[in-house]
Amino acid sequence: FVARTSTCGELRSAHAGRPVTLCGWIQYQRQGLFLVLRDFQGLTQIIIPQDEAHSHVKKLLASAPVESVVRVTGIVSLRPPGQENPKMPTGDIEVKVETAELLNSCKKLPFEIKDFVKKSEALRMQYRYLDLRSFQLQYNLRLRSQIVMKMREYLCHLHGFVDVETPTLFKRTPGGAKEFLVPSREPGKFYSLPQSPQQFKQLLMVGGLDRYFQVARCYRDEGSRPDRQPEFTQLDVEMSFVDQGGIQRLIEGLLQYCWPEEKGPITTPFPSMTYEEALADYGTDKPDTRFGMKIMDVSDFSRSLGIPFVQNALGYLHGTVKTICIPQGMRYLKNKDIESLKEIARSQFNQEIVDVVCKPDGSLKSLLTRFIGQEQQSELIQVLKMQVDDVVLLAAGEHKQVCSALGSLRLESANLLEAAGLVLRDPTAFHFLWVVDFPLFLPKEENPTELESAHHPFTAPHPSDMDLLYSDPAKVRSQHYDLVLNGNEIGGGSIRIHNVELQRFVLEKVLKEDSEVLSHLLEALEFGAPPHGGIALGLDRLISLIIGTPSIRDVIAFPKSFRGRDLMGNAPDYVTPEELEPYHIQVSWPVAEAEAKKN
Repeated sequence: FVARTSTCGELRSAHAGRPVTLCGWIQYQRQGLFLVLRDFQGLTQIIIPQDEAHSHVKKLLASAPVESVVRVTGIVSLRPPGQENPKMPTGDIEVKVETAELLNSCKKLPFEIKDFVKKSEALRMQYRYLDLRSFQLQYNLRLRSQIVMKMREYLCHLHGFVDVETPTLFKRTPGGAKEFLVPSREPGKFYSLPQSPQQFKQLLMVGGLDRYFQVARCYRDEGSRPDRQPEFTQLDVEMSFVDQGGIQRLIEGLLQYCWPEEKGPITTPFPSMTYEEALADYGTDKPDTRFGMKIMDVSDFSRSLGIPFVQNALGYLHGTVKTICIPQGMRYLKNKDIESLKEIARSQFNQEIVDVVCKPDGSLKSLLTRFIGQEQQSELIQVLKMQVDDVVLLAAGEHKQVCSALGSLRLESANLLEAAGLVLRDPTAFHFLWVVDFPLFLPKEENPTELESAHHPFTAPHPSDMDLLYSDPAKVRSQHYDLVLNGNEIGGGSIRIHNVELQRFVLEKVLKEDSEVLSHLLEALEFGAPPHGGIALGLDRLISLIIGTPSIRDVIAFPKSFRGRDLMGNAPDYVTPEELEPYHIQVSWPVAEAEAKKN
């Protein structure tokens, strides 16, 4: 299809003597003697002719700036003995140029196109088209393409799924994340950009498609959140006549099928853990199971110690005493590290922490020794299974608060230990985990007496908890499941409500939502909706974890900045009052101008 015979990454010693035409960017040029030509597939060394007959070719190639685009024609030759480069796949050959054409010159670069050259994130975003030339980003985007193609193969060819595109312009969905609004020409009426194709995929099941998927663009107006994007991509899946186990087996098979060979095989089935177990053992609903340091409950033992703040905590409803043990903490951590951990618990969770250190002579160093004798100290060491130089962090208080605080400190402790040289989390390991039996509802932060959906309002209650839905909905578990990889949520789904009376009860009586907004969905459920369920995998996060990139921005071709801005195209941007007029919108310009000055 193109005006070249070969790419810059494919020529080998077997091609010696062959005439070739190569196109690419000048990666490097040395004293008018040779240059290295780069394209999407690799590098080839190009020998610049030195004889008078080819002086015009020498002049063109020797004077062309780095990153200029050229087309060269020449003969593949073996490199002289001793000059081979084993680090280059094409290191056994070079191309002796006969003709050359400068297709486009490159002006002075804002940064070098080399992976090892440090560049600010803002500069990379501003010149993203240059950043994309790096080998790492080329690799990331090509691997992403291969994985998505394998996902399509698995779903379409092996399991009969139908790829359906759903609308981007829709209406507001109750609950969930904030949605972007799009004005319409009808006064006061707005579209919403969907945070997921949730309603459409359920309606496709009502429509009898049975098995749907989509590589879906989704939108959330979440403001400035680290490592989040206002627009992102999901692999969206929905099936009829399926249960939770069926969805889980499908996704495990899909990940095995699309998993890159160079990352090693993954084992199925993935382990599973309930939400309550995850919270109790790891202090989070997305546990990183690559390392231990689990939370330990010492409430029963602590009752006998007679420590005032411990007794006080245990006197409350859901009061508990829990610990985590930092192995060899005194060897790897400084006192300021321990203090920083305690400050995190205090500032982020309003939770006080007491540290306990096991000294070389077997005694304890801790505030607790003021309240307990030598015998009780020995018992505590046994209960906590402490070794010399271990540091235990102890928290007493309300169960969920204590677990969340210790879960956060567990991860922060791991960061500190690894920064000090102790490897806890194998960067090449992939630990998948299903987390199940989430609560169906959670108290609203702004008003704890009211409930909101923990997932979304279409999630079905756990069959065992149906009676509780009408008597004590806060205690109802859901048929919701999350897929976690190395402590990151990469997918979430549920079995859906397919009964209209149940869906209306949840919306109107429990969530106190106006069901009229969802009248189209409620009506659809009255026309013979099949039982159905599904899941969505966050593609950006999944690919980022597979490759091991520091940010999801490194697996997205044109990402937004931390503040949700496109630094390359300067979006969002102002529009004139004349352009807004058809949408019946007026902007308060003084506020907008103040914002512009601030930015």
